[in-house]
Parts: sequence; structure tokens; C-alpha cells
Amino acid sequence: MTTSMIRKMNAKEVTRKILNNEQLFILDVRNETDFMDWKIEGQSVEIINIPYFDLIDGVDPALEKIPNGKDVLVVCAKEGSSIFVAEQIAEAGRSNVSYLEGGMKSWSEYLEPVKVADLSGGGEFYQFVRIGKGCLSYMLLSNGEAAIIDTNRMIDQYESFLKEKNAKLIHTIDTHLHADHISGGRALAEKYGATYHLPPKDANEVTFSYTPLEEGNNIYVGNEAIVVQPIYSPGHTIGSTSFIVDNKYLLSGDILFVESIGRPDLAGLAQDWIGDLRETLYSRYKNLSDDLIVLPAHFGKVTELGAGGLVSGRLGDLYRNNPGLNMQDEGEFRKTVTENLPPQPNAYQEIRQTNMGKINPNEEEQREMEIGPNRCAVHDK
Repeated sequence: MTTSMIRKMNAKEVTRKILNNEQLFILDVRNETDFMDWKIEGQSVEIINIPYFDLIDGVDPALEKIPNGKDVLVVCAKEGSSIFVAEQIAEAGRSNVSYLEGGMKSWSEYLEPVKVADLSGGGEFYQFVRIGKGCLSYMLLSNGEAAIIDTNRMIDQYESFLKEKNAKLIHTIDTHLHADHISGGRALAEKYGATYHLPPKDANEVTFSYTPLEEGNNIYVGNEAIVVQPIYSPGHTIGSTSFIVDNKYLLSGDILFVESIGRPDLAGLAQDWIGDLRETLYSRYKNLSDDLIVLPAHFGKVTELGAGGLVSGRLGDLYRNNPGLNMQDEGEFRKTVTENLPPQPNAYQEIRQTNMGKINPNEEEQREMEIGPNRCAVHDK
């Protein structure tokens, strides 16, 4: 038996199917615990879980659940188990069987560039959707220059895009010290001689030099009409900083999401930071224009993906519809952001230490540290 009867599907192809709302039937053969913690999701995705060890002696349990005539994508952690199962399903006479190349590890790392808009000064603005992890990063391009905000560690994908756009990287910026994923901002800045920016209040323990983000100090990219204006907005971390781009877009970091709000506990200081979080959401942001388009650093549900995969929301609409912005009683707010917290992100303490420069895990260790959902939001009930 060879793999010629099956085909491989990469993370980009799966992402495009999900964003195009195409039907996709998935057989996930990881163990039940891993599956329940984190899986491929989409509005037109039908997914079942049968652990690999239940299929070693035969794939009949899977064949009984896979509808006749449907394409099936087999998924596992790294790839090997899914190839074996896909081969057995094909050998049993089912056609149109695929496996996910690189498994869920590749799914966790793929970035899909989605255009946000053309900017008023002639530049372009892109959101990079890390669909398997829920992370969102941004690239501004203007007059041959570029800035990247909340860079993921897979810097090669940004490099390819910069090359495609023939742009020189000038700035990398982190809105805060991340706890759910490893930042690639410093590595990318060092490689290309760009300036790496970080909020100083999040940088007390970092081991490297950086340029502090300070409210009122604009960051220019190419044409001066494209201005990134930092706004101090603590709550998720003590240094969390938001940005207004082109007077139209609010990059909210992990403070405000489309359907939820940021959690204040990942540095172990939830009670200290709840007040800051409320002040940012109910005062600082409230004083901004309702017409600003919010572009967060994460999303939690596939329902937050809009046209083409863009994750965004008008600030005024979020104040009407986002439950986290509609708790006028401070006691209710404090109770919600302490009682509705999801489990903390996988290896979040090690991720924070990596982002501080205190430890230097190798590539495989970094990949393992990031496996799973981002869990940066307060859950709504």
C-alpha cells in the first residue's frame, strides 16, 4: 500500500476551504483529551474524533461514521497516524481521502494574510490570521517601508510577504508582553535592523534592549499620512498599549476582542489589574470615536471571522453587542472577569519568560509550548 491513493492537504488549503465556507468532513484521530481541548473549526466543518489506537486493528469504526460520497480529511498531531488511517480508509474503497500535511502542528503555525484596507496615504494594511491558534498580527506597508505589530514566531511567513511586496521592515511592535505565544518581533527586528518597540511597563524584566512605546510618540511608516499612535490601555497587562492607525482603525491588542474582553490574570495580578481593565474599556476606549474599526490581537471563535477571514468590528457596535462592555455595575464586572476565566494558556509562564529573553528554547520546544488555543479572553456565559 502506498500513499498514492490518498492526497495531502496543507494548512493553507484547509484555511481557504474554511474561509470560503466550503464543506469539510474531518476525522481527527488524536486522543479525546487533545481533541476536546483544541480542534479545527469552521462554519461548514463537520468533525468526528476516533482515536488512532481504536483504528489500528481496522478502520470499520470510522467507515461507519463517514458519509458515503463525502471527501474526508484525516488529522492527527504530527501527520504519521493520519497517513496510516487515510491509507486504510482508501484501501477499504473510499475515494477522495486526504490527510493534513504536518498535522495539527502545521495547523497551529499557518498565517493567512487578509487585506484590511488601502490607507489614505496610499499604503496597504494587512491582518495575518493564525487560524489554528487564534492569533492576529498586522502589517502596514507604505512607500516601500513596513511595520509589523504583534509578530508571531514564524517569521519566515512575514519575510516572504515583505519580499513579495518589495518592502523594507522598519518597525516591529508588540502591544504587550505576550503569554500565549512567542513573539517574533525582536528576532525579526534584529535580522533586518528594524526598531523593536515594547511597552516599558511590561519590560521590567526583559534581558534585551528595546524602544519604549509611549503615548503621544507616533511611529511613522513610509508616508507620514500613515501614523501609528500608541494609547496606553492597561488591563490585560500593566503595559498594554493600543494603536490608532490612519484615524480609522483601533488595534486593541488583548484588551478588547470582537465577542469578549481580555483576561487580567496571566501575570498573577488579576485583582490588581481588574480596575485598570475596567478603566480602559469603560473610559479610555469609551472616549474614542464609535466609528473606529477594532482590530484585536486574537479571536476566540470562528464566528468572529468575517468576509475573507478578517476579524474586526466597529467600536460603537461592540459597545452595543459585546457582553464585556455592558456590565455597568463594577461588582458584576469584577465577578465576571474572575469567575469566567478559561484555563490558562499552555506553558504560559515559559512563554512569558521566553518573550522576556530569560530562556531560549529551541524551535521544537517553542512549537510544543504553543500547542493549543490562545485562551486570552474572558469567557461569556
